[in-house]
Amino acid sequence: MLIAPHLRSLGAIRLTDVKVQAMSVFDEPKIDSHVHLTDPDRFPFNPAVAYHPRGQEIGTLEQMREMMASYGIRHSFLVQPNSGYGTDNACLLDAIASDPARFRGAAIVPNDASRDHLAGLKAQGVIGVALNPSLMGNDHYADAQPLFGRLAELDMLVNLQVEGDQITQYAPWVRDLPVRVLVDHCGRPALDRGLSQTGFQTLLDLADTGRVWVKVSGYPKFSRQRVPFTDCWPYVEALKERFTADRLLWSTDWPYLRAPDRQDVGVLLRLAERLFPDAGERRRLFWDTPAALFGFDAPH
Repeated sequence: MLIAPHLRSLGAIRLTDVKVQAMSVFDEPKIDSHVHLTDPDRFPFNPAVAYHPRGQEIGTLEQMREMMASYGIRHSFLVQPNSGYGTDNACLLDAIASDPARFRGAAIVPNDASRDHLAGLKAQGVIGVALNPSLMGNDHYADAQPLFGRLAELDMLVNLQVEGDQITQYAPWVRDLPVRVLVDHCGRPALDRGLSQTGFQTLLDLADTGRVWVKVSGYPKFSRQRVPFTDCWPYVEALKERFTADRLLWSTDWPYLRAPDRQDVGVLLRLAERLFPDAGERRRLFWDTPAALFGFDAPH
């Protein structure tokens, strides 16, 4: 065995003398459970949609691939954005088709979308439908309970972004229908109302269904602070206690649509390391839980 010249003076080296450094959080295999694609050059924005992303909010498939490669992200769950596209899922479907083993998605559809329409999307790698009451309001989804039922029949997800107490409208549907629900961004609690607020307690109570998962992400959407968003930490701890890492997922929310401040994937990974310091727990958060939910293979 060749020994580097600068090591010869140290004498014989035994393998037991060498401390193997733990894998960096940046290299740990992970699945990003919430990203958006915005590519107006290839897929023009819908002029009828009120908000069009621009500048640093633009995130193309090629840019996303580079971001993923930089941070050990091997798969992504693409969430159709209301911004720019609305129910035009062409950009999302194109990305999934480019590498169906690597990407899954949640589309936006009308509340009255037929079973055949949903099945057609599922055949293209769409495994869920994104509902965004935090933007559209609860009234927009007042007639969506049958959609929950059709998604349950097809074994597809409801990807639900709510804030405050909005989740109380959907909790009875989730309990009555055998649908799997993925809640965005810790449920976006109103931090001035504390852990006992109705909406957050409703979310915690849904853990007992065994069919609800929560993304620990999107802190700028409900925090009143900048990084490291310490006012959000008690809510993450409460979610960890009730859901455990078997029902929690990590995500970047890249490319940070409508973010009030600068965001960075690396900073979010370090924050995940602080909130989930146990490597085994992080493995479940980053990989095991989303891989099982989205249907991805084990990392090589």
